[in-house]
Amino acid sequence: MDVENTVARAAELMSARTVFADSIQLNGMIVIPAAKVRGGAGLGAGPGDKGSGGGFGVRAMPAGAFLFKDGKLRWKPAVDVNRIILGGQIILLVALLTIGSSLFRRRRR
Repeated sequence: MDVENTVARAAELMSARTVFADSIQLNGMIVIPAAKVRGGAGLGAGPGDKGSGGGFGVRAMPAGAFLFKDGKLRWKPAVDVNRIILGGQIILLVALLTIGSSLFRRRRR
């Protein structure tokens, strides 16, 4: 695998163009979508021409959008419903474990 090619492709994906999409005009408003982008890369080499390799990965999640209308700029965050549901499940699990532990202690007395 060509190291320079891998680094160039990773740099291309991690650019501002990936984070901020092209603006959209909608009902007299300019909308600029934005995303959270993160990534990583790794390269390895073995003796001689054997055992070399590498790769990279990029993850992009919607972050929100900048809204520009009538000379005013606003930030409208994206809502991650999956994260909200996961948070609720964790809170419910902790509450159930706490109640169960309390009931177990009462029965042992």
